[in-house]
Amino acid sequence: MPIRILRLARELFNPKPLPPENVISGRIEIERHGRLAYLEYTLAGNVLELIHTEIPKDLKHMGLASALAERALNWAREKGYKVDVICPFVHEYISKHPEYADLVMT
Repeated sequence: MPIRILRLARELFNPKPLPPENVISGRIEIERHGRLAYLEYTLAGNVLELIHTEIPKDLKHMGLASALAERALNWAREKGYKVDVICPFVHEYISKHPEYADLVMT
């Protein structure tokens, strides 16, 4: 029994990375005027990692970044995912919308 406990503790502190075939990468996109705004993500198990938001210069100040963040966070809530926020914009969005704070990994 003690060896089993040690193995479990080791896996908690040093989890094995998921094989690449179990990690999904993608983008949430919004198209406007033939241009794409997007939020890049990876999904591994039940963790949605929000990586980077990109808004073309001519589409800035239209609320697209907020719409992308909201879509991603609602998707995470709907599917029961936890969110690992890397993107500074999404981090700022959550600070202004604390109703999503429970999704963020601690």
